[in-house]
Amino acid sequence: MATIEKYQTAGGATLYMVRYRKPDNKQTMKRGFATKRDAQMFAASVEVAKARGEYVAPSLGRVSVAELGGAWLARQRGHMKPSGWRSYESAWRVHVEPRWGTTALADVRYSDVAAWVAQLSARRGPVIVETAASVLRRILDDAVADRLLASNPARGVKLPKRARRQNVYLTAQQLHALADEAGRYRPLVLLLGVGGLRWGEAAALRVGDVDFLRRRVHLHRNAVVIGREVHVGSLKSGKNRSVALPGFVTDALAQTCDGKGRDEVLWPSATGGYLAPPSSRNSWLSGAVARCQAADPTFPRITAHALRHTAASLAISAGANVKVVQRMLGHASAAMTLDVYADLFDSDLDAVADRLDTLHRQARKR
Repeated sequence: MATIEKYQTAGGATLYMVRYRKPDNKQTMKRGFATKRDAQMFAASVEVAKARGEYVAPSLGRVSVAELGGAWLARQRGHMKPSGWRSYESAWRVHVEPRWGTTALADVRYSDVAAWVAQLSARRGPVIVETAASVLRRILDDAVADRLLASNPARGVKLPKRARRQNVYLTAQQLHALADEAGRYRPLVLLLGVGGLRWGEAAALRVGDVDFLRRRVHLHRNAVVIGREVHVGSLKSGKNRSVALPGFVTDALAQTCDGKGRDEVLWPSATGGYLAPPSSRNSWLSGAVARCQAADPTFPRITAHALRHTAASLAISAGANVKVVQRMLGHASAAMTLDVYADLFDSDLDAVADRLDTLHRQARKR
């Protein structure tokens, strides 16, 4: 059991200390309590923590966040996608380490973390704030797991809500118009707008990945541009998938594959590598969109990634259910598909209501 002793400081003040045994049965002490009641409360909390297996030595809390942060970041590199790791590394270097690096674990307070999140939210967007808060939270999670902290003070801090972007959808006619204006990238536009591939999945496609007999593309790789480098790895979901294509898309792909070997990339870059996303205003896609807008002022601005939304829209209008769309797009779950494309399924609610109304009328006539 803990014992409480009175002592005097060099200045003559009377304080209290608590002597107690740690779970390893080694004796230690904590000094500096202004009242005996404070010392008794601490002693009681130590005994309860030991009984619950939650005891954390106060000295361990003097470890700084920076002492754990670098090692934590290095561990993430072993299992994260390069793009995800880069965002974590940037958040740690730019936002987390400058504010929390020299702070001892025991000195991190919930209210301080909440204030930091609020200040960061005033300057940066929700995605950056969420990433930075996640980095700090996960570092402190490891500290709790290693018994350096009793609990994580960054847990439960409210984050800014992301404003949902409105999806842009092309009609089938608009998609074909865009493809026609894309020149040699016509098959690529059709593939993105009908098959729903991510840009990196399409950029990594090789001739051998196209099954013309079964009208499918088999996706195994993802070529992601990070900074100025292209990283080729597994798909975002970590699982390979196949996407069924209509005949007009495979016919267009056949033209692209003509004369190429099975291992050649369908759309190589000018240097022979993987094609980067057309993100600049001078890109081939921006030019194609501009020409479409010149012919039709209502034609929307659209990015290569947003063509996935068009693919989802066209599939649903053709009668595909949410599970089919999920598999086509490579979403982790049907819930994710519904969350992203809830607006496309609104008509299903009307159809269900009309069907129920018909069933009710038929039942009343019997």
